Amino acid sequence: MADLSIQVRDMDGIAVMQPEGFINAHTVRQFESALEDLVQSGRFTILMDCQGLSYISSAGLGAIMGLIEPIRENGGDILLCNLQRNVYSIFDTLGFTQLYRVFGSREEALQALAGKA
Repeated sequence: MADLSIQVRDMDGIAVMQPEGFINAHTVRQFESALEDLVQSGRFTILMDCQGLSYISSAGLGAIMGLIEPIRENGGDILLCNLQRNVYSIFDTLGFTQLYRVFGSREEALQALAGKA
């Protein structure tokens, strides 16, 4: 099994990204590329379902931070859901839970986005 696999599917105009495995120095370019592809194709509302994400390094967090400005300038956002305890701890320690909306489940996040419309 690869260190990281990423699936992206569309759910009512929302790009649901599912990274599985580890986002670290060896896999961050793959993760960053997947995010950049979404932005370049005009998909600015991104829900990262992190249920299968075992670890994210500071490089992975940097990839998210590097794209949030153009995403938000285009009326979009990055939302996070299904964070495993250790991954949540990384996001929380670095203040990401204050910068991004975090939900316990994909359904909660999709409902929040539907209420926005």
